Amino acid sequence: MLFSFISTAMSQEYYKGWHHGDLDSNGVYGTSTERAYKELLKINPPKKKIIVAVIDSGIDTAHEDLKPVLWVNKKEIPNNGIDDDKNGYKDDVHGWNFIGGRDGRNVGKDSYEGARLYYRLKKVFGTDTVNEKSLDEEKATQYKLYKKVAAQLENQAKEASMYVMILKDIVAKIPAADSLLRIAMSKTSYTGDELQNFKINDAQVSKAKSTMLGLFQQTRQMESSNVVLIGELMQFYEGEKSKIDALEKEPPHYRDDIVKDNYGDLNDRFYGNNDVMGTDASHGTHVAGIIGAVRGNDKGIDGIANHVQIMPIRAVPDGDEHDKDIANAIRYAVDNGALIINMSFGKSFSPEKKWVDEAVQYAESKGVLLVHAAGNDAKNIDTDDNFPSRNFNNDTLKVFSNWITVGASGATANEIAAPFSNFGKREVNLFAPGVKIYSTIPGGNAYGEKDGTSMAAPVVSGIAALLLSYHPDISAKQLIEILEQSSKKINTTFPKPGAQEEITLSDLSITGAIVNTYDALKLASKVKGERKIANPPPVKKKNN
Repeated sequence: MLFSFISTAMSQEYYKGWHHGDLDSNGVYGTSTERAYKELLKINPPKKKIIVAVIDSGIDTAHEDLKPVLWVNKKEIPNNGIDDDKNGYKDDVHGWNFIGGRDGRNVGKDSYEGARLYYRLKKVFGTDTVNEKSLDEEKATQYKLYKKVAAQLENQAKEASMYVMILKDIVAKIPAADSLLRIAMSKTSYTGDELQNFKINDAQVSKAKSTMLGLFQQTRQMESSNVVLIGELMQFYEGEKSKIDALEKEPPHYRDDIVKDNYGDLNDRFYGNNDVMGTDASHGTHVAGIIGAVRGNDKGIDGIANHVQIMPIRAVPDGDEHDKDIANAIRYAVDNGALIINMSFGKSFSPEKKWVDEAVQYAESKGVLLVHAAGNDAKNIDTDDNFPSRNFNNDTLKVFSNWITVGASGATANEIAAPFSNFGKREVNLFAPGVKIYSTIPGGNAYGEKDGTSMAAPVVSGIAALLLSYHPDISAKQLIEILEQSSKKINTTFPKPGAQEEITLSDLSITGAIVNTYDALKLASKVKGERKIANPPPVKKKNN
């Protein structure tokens, strides 16, 4: 799920762009990015522009802080309806949308993988208890999965019931309150800050202000717009309701009705459309800004990488992504020149994991780094599944050399690991800032804060892109080694995510550390690169 609505109050140290700061200069557990620019990168120019693919919900391609850094497919003539570069995707000027239809429609809402898998297996095994001893090995494995899915759906429904109960009243009040405020303020879109400063004499409108302002403050999105905030609230609420419904009725086939590919055939790759913004680009736009929002333009926020191109690939709906779309998104990114792929999404089941694994292997063979968010369920992903994963065929001894998993950290000593972050001493490489991160959101010139490992992963993607832009001969494997070895070890104790137990970061990840731009750049300058760079084509001699 892309959006976590319920959140905890945070301390005052969370200023805009805190993730660029550091403990010595700013009193926060940031990445020392600003220090790196001031002390290490002030004179030296970057050597190569790095393409970073963002596989996500979509990106606002008209945003003032992103438009200048969008990847452009120069081999494609815009909007002529022809596949000019013969890559199988017509008019893919900025990227591709794997959850769109050829008729221009797009998948917005979708079901959860657990529900899809449950009903697929239910048709095989029914509702009666099955004698497992009578099943062959393949069917026995499927039946165990069926029972596991059913148990998780029951647990999710119980948890979702709590959220629905909490939010039911506010969801009912919000539309009327927002409507009154739009009339009173004479505008359809307003921020929490604007609402807070708006003077009201009418009692009914004042009550509406209290309702909406409470929502802005609770979610800590005062600079976000009412349109974005209400949209996210409704998405979350409807998503939780769908978890309750999952045990009672089969979910609609949202994707099939729009995309119309042959889902069971991985070779049927050339589907979708070129609408990389889609129905709701809030999440992907925020992720993209963290990586590469234009630096030094005095607008919004500075991205981490200063010499980057963002390639939008839409494959993540409001719900769970489909394995085929992720596999094809990875292949598209690799084939079109991305050296880093950011993947801020995840789910508990992956029935076609083999397809994703093969795509990851393909990226590995081409030297492309994959950065994945650990997830926001405060769970141990050493033992609880979180897909896609860095393990080939679920074998923990077969780890992809080009894969790094990122947990979310906070700014202060008691929030070194964000209370929602997943963790794992075997599966999570390191942590990066992921609490109250300020970045771009849809609207052309809008900005706001979001929480999540979804925000932590692009911090790492941005740093990796920065390293590569100055040291383009470093391989994907070396990038991971540099990021791990240069990360800041933190020995301070803090509450374990989802529990009261006091632990350290070394209990939650491989490195026990937070990624650090300054130290990563220093280490990278000492490393002899191993990237295999293709030889340039021979120069044609002119005839005398």
